[in-house]
Amino acid sequence: MKVAIMYSGGKDSTMALKYALDQRWKVEALISVKPRSTESFLYQYATVEWTRLSSKALGIPVIHINSEKIGPKEEADELEGVFSKLNVDKILVGGVGLQATQIREWKRVAGKFGIELMVPYGSLSSEELFEKTINSGFDIMLTDVASDGLGPEWLGRKLNKSSFEEFKEMSKEFGFDILGEGGYYNTFVVDGSIFKKKIEFTEQIKKWDAKTSSGYLEVKNAVLRSK
Repeated sequence: MKVAIMYSGGKDSTMALKYALDQRWKVEALISVKPRSTESFLYQYATVEWTRLSSKALGIPVIHINSEKIGPKEEADELEGVFSKLNVDKILVGGVGLQATQIREWKRVAGKFGIELMVPYGSLSSEELFEKTINSGFDIMLTDVASDGLGPEWLGRKLNKSSFEEFKEMSKEFGFDILGEGGYYNTFVVDGSIFKKKIEFTEQIKKWDAKTSSGYLEVKNAVLRSK
């Protein structure tokens, strides 16, 4: 089985990648899309450009696209050029399938080229996948927050077994999806069992909008470190 992964560098797409590797499928490429702004309907904005380091750390090629459009259909249509050249059976997507618009549009474009879109953890709840992700041992950093309860102090903070219970309680108190589906927060994975090297952010700035109580981490520089 040959597959590609829609890959933002975050925890959910990294879990989708791990799923493929655990099945011993051949991962032909990571597909990363950097939108032009945080207003994107389909794509994570913060830190996606650093998937070029993820590619090197994982030893898997990355296809990077700069998205210039705004709108679900328009953003998805920009993938046609990439999907048309893929020699894969499936494209894997992270999460549990709550991002209906994203999945619908990607599925539409992939279907034009006879490629199946798969959500490998679609049978799990957000809570189940979150716990599975935490237990995976990935080194997960919060890079984007847009929910009550998640202030600027969470930007750059790690999601791990130590912060698991606190984060779980906050999701209940403030009503955001614990997995982040719906754009409540985004992450970037800097290390884990499937990584040959680890990623270190060496220069970063917190961008915070007090009016919307949201913000993201702008990473100016990052390097690979030996493990």
